[in-house]
Amino acid sequence: MNDDIKRTPVRQKAKQFAKSLRQEYPDYNYLRELFRHLRRELEIEIIPKPKKLPYVPTEGEIKKYYEIAWQSRNMNHVVIIKTLLYTGVRVSELVKIKLSEIDMDKCQIIIPENGAKKDRIVPFPNNFREILAMHANGMLKKGAKYLFESSWKKPYTPRGIRKILAGYTKNAGIKESISPHKLRHFLFTWLKKQGLEDALIQPYSGHESSQSLEIYSKLSIADAQKEYENVIKKFPV
Repeated sequence: MNDDIKRTPVRQKAKQFAKSLRQEYPDYNYLRELFRHLRRELEIEIIPKPKKLPYVPTEGEIKKYYEIAWQSRNMNHVVIIKTLLYTGVRVSELVKIKLSEIDMDKCQIIIPENGAKKDRIVPFPNNFREILAMHANGMLKKGAKYLFESSWKKPYTPRGIRKILAGYTKNAGIKESISPHKLRHFLFTWLKKQGLEDALIQPYSGHESSQSLEIYSKLSIADAQKEYENVIKKFPV
């Protein structure tokens, strides 16, 4: 801005505008249109606000976060966090996973899709199968229907999962909150860094594009999961 330009303080100028407009009883829409036309008359360009890149936890933060969760010895919470980390499912999908939708032999979980979409299949690592199976068997013995249920035999809520994760963020001393979405974003970003093609990642994530679906239609789920299993062995937790 040119330092030689003398401008009326904004608050004072606003009072001047208000005095001239008050008798017209302007509402929000009127003022919005007024200032839109003012911008045109004064030839003022709209400066787009720079987009802030989404925060992705570092490997170090994920390791620290998981270590704090492990030290709690709350295995229910550990399985929740590992399931989110390994599968990248949305928290709304996590709380709806039924025990009957888990294939321990194939290391796969079926995520039902709404409408006419096909159900989505997400993998989990072979080295997670034993822990997940122990948890699932324990839930079955309790007469549970869902993978994660409270002591009142009610499925967890997304809000409840977020609260659990927020507690470990605080205990780990991590500034940015590690939410379910952040764990999901970390997985797909990490897989991409390992060289996994978008065509293999996107069907797992539920993000569809015509290009990825065209390529993926030529691949079998076994081929895709083989690539996943090869790289997930290097996962930080």
